[in-house]
Amino acid sequence: MAEYLVAFNDEWVPEHTDAELAAKSKGLRPLLAEMREVGVLIFTGGLDPEAPVFSVDASSGTPMFTDGPYVESKEHLGGFAVLDVADEEAARHWAGKIAEACGWPQQVHRFQVPRKRPETS
Repeated sequence: MAEYLVAFNDEWVPEHTDAELAAKSKGLRPLLAEMREVGVLIFTGGLDPEAPVFSVDASSGTPMFTDGPYVESKEHLGGFAVLDVADEEAARHWAGKIAEACGWPQQVHRFQVPRKRPETS
């Protein structure tokens, strides 16, 4: 199995009323239920546009926190799902279903396969 990130850029989402977005959310529920039922959905979520955003840099040896990201990620990353699927074909299948249900484009990224550590004696 491989894990994939399916995500959308908030700028790709056309203007919707609150009622239209609520209807989209309601329309996604059966798809999410199906994905849970077949065991491919690990996690899904969106970013809270009202929550504070901060960055941390520990390159000096001590974590330094600053307000705001280097790139306004809350304006770019709109929402995401993490999937555990057999292969790229399955990732494409589910990402396509998500794009259809949302009505806007999605990006698909495969997570790196964790490297096996050598056994120590």
